[in-house]
Amino acid sequence: MTATAMVKAEGVHKSFGAAHILKGIDLEVAPREVFCLIGPSGSGKSTFLRCINHLEQINAGRLYVDGELVGYRQKGDKLYELKDSEVALKRRDIGMVFQRFNLFPHMTAIENVMEAPVQVRRESKAVARARAERLLDRVGLGDKAKNYPSQLSGGQQQRVAIARALAMEPKLMLFDEPTSALDPELVGEVLKVMQKLAEEGRTMVVVTHEMGFARNVSNHVIFLHQGKIEEEGNPQEILVNPKSERLGQFLSGRLK
Repeated sequence: MTATAMVKAEGVHKSFGAAHILKGIDLEVAPREVFCLIGPSGSGKSTFLRCINHLEQINAGRLYVDGELVGYRQKGDKLYELKDSEVALKRRDIGMVFQRFNLFPHMTAIENVMEAPVQVRRESKAVARARAERLLDRVGLGDKAKNYPSQLSGGQQQRVAIARALAMEPKLMLFDEPTSALDPELVGEVLKVMQKLAEEGRTMVVVTHEMGFARNVSNHVIFLHQGKIEEEGNPQEILVNPKSERLGQFLSGRLK
């Protein structure tokens, strides 16, 4: 096991019934790296992301976060599945931002950001509130703290969701197509926040269709096709001069 890897996948397979979604994924994400997964719908990108924090169980292979197996404990050559409570404990170190914002509609923006630290970490409301205020400021929503999700635009809701994920002070951030549910004019405000996180040195794995973000912000890009890694490398190289015909077809018209 590479000591410095924040995420390491070794021969990861995932099936849903007869559908073989991931077909032997091998990859490694270093700390402070921004790692983008691109590819057509159905290629396995979101499934792999969900496997990283054990929202989906893998069927074969090994998946590690910060040197520890995800979802399992190994004794000798056997794997034993962790209890739900143990999985939840490890999941606290991984922040995830979904396509749909998944905010609690009955809570204000600041209450959404405070909720997990208070309920999961048993922090005092005063400590959690102070951090939530700082995080909402960081994502440009300090003046929306008392607004409910229904009073916010899609882009604002997604920025609250990012602040909420950061409130647990995770070592790893996962983004599952965070702009795909947004109107085009709102995409930029979310990408700007993500770019700031990248500049701060956050370790991020991002499933995205935003090729400009992948090219300009990420350190490494993987192109998934039919559950396999078709091509990977430096974004400036593979997105500008793809070697794979499939990647070339995928990028056609997407990069501007």
